[in-house]
Amino acid sequence: MAASKKEKPIIEVKHLSKQYSIGIDTTYKTLCESVTSAVRHPIKTLKNSRRPNNTFWALKNVNFEVDKGEVLGIIGRNGAGKSTLLKILSRITYPTEGEVRMRGRVGSLLEVGTGFHPELSGRENIYFNGSILGMKKREIDEKFDEIVKFSGVEKFLDTPVKRYSSGMQVRLAFSVAANLDPEILVVDEVLAVGDAEFQKKCLGKMKEVAEGGRTVLFVSHNMNAIEQMCKSCILLEKGNIKQEGSNVSQIVKDYLSPYREGVPLSEWINDGNEFENPWFKPYKFIITDSFGNTLINPISNNQDIWIQIEGNIDRLNPALEIGYSIYNEDGITVYTSYFNDQEESKWPRFSQGNIILRTKIPKRFLNEGIYTIELRASLRYQTWITEPGKKAPTLSLHIQGGLSDSPYWTSKRQGVIAPLLEWKGMMSDQKLNNEL
Repeated sequence: MAASKKEKPIIEVKHLSKQYSIGIDTTYKTLCESVTSAVRHPIKTLKNSRRPNNTFWALKNVNFEVDKGEVLGIIGRNGAGKSTLLKILSRITYPTEGEVRMRGRVGSLLEVGTGFHPELSGRENIYFNGSILGMKKREIDEKFDEIVKFSGVEKFLDTPVKRYSSGMQVRLAFSVAANLDPEILVVDEVLAVGDAEFQKKCLGKMKEVAEGGRTVLFVSHNMNAIEQMCKSCILLEKGNIKQEGSNVSQIVKDYLSPYREGVPLSEWINDGNEFENPWFKPYKFIITDSFGNTLINPISNNQDIWIQIEGNIDRLNPALEIGYSIYNEDGITVYTSYFNDQEESKWPRFSQGNIILRTKIPKRFLNEGIYTIELRASLRYQTWITEPGKKAPTLSLHIQGGLSDSPYWTSKRQGVIAPLLEWKGMMSDQKLNNEL
């Protein structure tokens, strides 16, 4: 009997590249104006025509295949090309070079509100999205109750989505994308907008989709979710595939390494005009010793480590919060700290101008390992200044050695942290005291 023919990959990406122009003149002229300008200023027109375009490659010569039923994780730092890749795969934008072959219907969840018409109600947008996916009304009717139940927005189903919060929009958008039976589900880091309970539901739904034989492309900064969900992984860096394969844990560890291109990331400096806003513009985010000197990774755990944040305030706002979150190698949050964690009398007092905030990570507190530290700045319950998981300055902290003076604990200990706690001992007939 003849051997069965191998099924073709559901996604094929060959020599894919995407180029963007930056800093070009956006003033458009009519044909008459262009001809008149060329006649009046021929030399200037010639110089402009020969001026090289300022361009960059968001993706360059990307090649990979995805089999049916596979869950592929796509990771990389901000600007690595992840969103550009997903937009090409979702046919929102077209490549400059190369080709993409998709053998199936694609359901995409890329950004909050993508695919929604703000003036239409939630109910109308469900049918609108379904029709975009090529589904008939009867097919959408069959899935409608399931979509609404999963999204949890029944009460606001006939309200225009422009009045939905970003979390409500994400819940409805994910529910539509996952429940309308696309052969390929593309999910970007928008799940960070939803609450923890809904994120758990989404991850469970994606597992269910994958187990049903459909394909999932999952972009996330949550490395724990990537390792749990994905059978294979691609690491993008500056528009190129730096690593790919089925050893997801190793690729994640390499991605979280503090040494990127040979440089330990213990200092971030705002070289441009990032995070322009009147409330707080960060200038520096660094790991220092007690004297303010930048520490170089790896750092022994028997010394105090200081986190220093520098920036400028143009307009005072009582809702301003500044702090950081620290994540371990699995992407799990170890803790988050803000300058207003204590009682109000101990908060730093700000005025307009440049400010410096410092806080200490006590020695012999963190375990050995590689940690990611992410700057958090926001107006409380209003808006992010540095949005976690998307566009926020990050540092890497590599703790190595110095865990204890005990001869029994000279290497990494079990657990997320490794604090040294004082113990007292007594005989059972002695009276308990409060020395501790």
